[in-house]
Amino acid sequence: MPFTLAYGRHGLDLQLPEPVDVIAAPDQPGLPDEAEALRQALRQPIASAPLSARVRPGDRVVIAHSDITRATPNDRILPVLLAELEAAGVRRADITLLNALGTHRPQTPAELRAMLGAAVVENYRCLQHDAYDDANLVALGRTRFGHLVRVNRHFMEADVRLLTGFIEPHFFAGFSGGPKGVLPALAGAESVLTNHGADMIAHPRATWGVIEGNPIWEEMREAALMTRPTFLLNVTLNARRAITGVFAGEMLAAHAAGCAFVRERAMVPVAAPYDVVITSNSGYPLDQNLYQAVKGMSAANRIVRDGGTIIMAAACEDGLPDHGRYAELLKTAGSPQGVLDLLARPGFAAQDQWQVQIQAQIQKRANVLVYSDGLTDAQITAALFTPCRDIAQTVAGLRARLGPQARVCVMPDGPQTIAYLN
Repeated sequence: MPFTLAYGRHGLDLQLPEPVDVIAAPDQPGLPDEAEALRQALRQPIASAPLSARVRPGDRVVIAHSDITRATPNDRILPVLLAELEAAGVRRADITLLNALGTHRPQTPAELRAMLGAAVVENYRCLQHDAYDDANLVALGRTRFGHLVRVNRHFMEADVRLLTGFIEPHFFAGFSGGPKGVLPALAGAESVLTNHGADMIAHPRATWGVIEGNPIWEEMREAALMTRPTFLLNVTLNARRAITGVFAGEMLAAHAAGCAFVRERAMVPVAAPYDVVITSNSGYPLDQNLYQAVKGMSAANRIVRDGGTIIMAAACEDGLPDHGRYAELLKTAGSPQGVLDLLARPGFAAQDQWQVQIQAQIQKRANVLVYSDGLTDAQITAALFTPCRDIAQTVAGLRARLGPQARVCVMPDGPQTIAYLN
């Protein structure tokens, strides 16, 4: 039975003997005219006046956009948004594009041109958020959780603050998009660290598709509201990165409409857990490194049995990565239980601890194998995973050991589909 996993830039073909279940959401068609759909959403937004009525000539406008680790089609969204602003009288010189990196690495000039389009980079002021630059962070106060919120100064000093991005299920924030465009995307490193702290990550409602009662998302909402965002423009995507829906307007109302749209289309029930789950991290740009691939593992973890096996296929052209503390924390801890023990130390806090915590929680109940052309066996082993160089052969070995009753499934689109036990 042939499959194509969303892997890297071109996909990964796979042949497995039946029976194998395929877990994927029904294909959603892309909008026939994306630019027109974007324009109409900006002109007839949700719970807001049209964008043209929210700006005036002379306003300083900052547009926060997703970084290269996200699939947001910035190069298709931003030209429409910029044209609407200029048609409303906003001068090009008064518009700033802000790469909302969170704690991720900055993009290279070539990456920015690929993300935004050459015309945007050449004609507009483009800045990149730095979560570690105290001079460019503004303190807004503390959330009800007691956590200090600091946010990008350029964003806060703007007259008009626009958030853009895309909505998909998220493994601990419930859904991406919406307030996540501020925290973590535009926040100081310490605000990200406290929001993604061990107790917050361990909360039972900090999971896929849950926002209300999820402390991580609720703090994101609180922090975003502190910034008084002017307008939200979020989209939804299919597996081919075509836009399937546009949600614009007041931040919370537009995001809620987008989440409802995604929940109905991306979340798929399954009848019983599987012995083996083969998944991806939705291909490039989402599988650029192993750190990001923990999301796909988390999606598979929802339907693998205790003691089962997850096989993750992620190209990892950016390595583990080398930046951040993901690899360092795994090396220091030495094992999944070691990770959890490390994070339980009083006062311990480190960048990327949230990712290793979720990875360890998964590995405490399932064996995780990694197939990657971008990583050596030594790198995969150092990240506490088992290398896999032939998925079909590995599955055959598991079936031989488990017997003919073994349940096997493939999630070809990775976390673009969120399965759950019905």
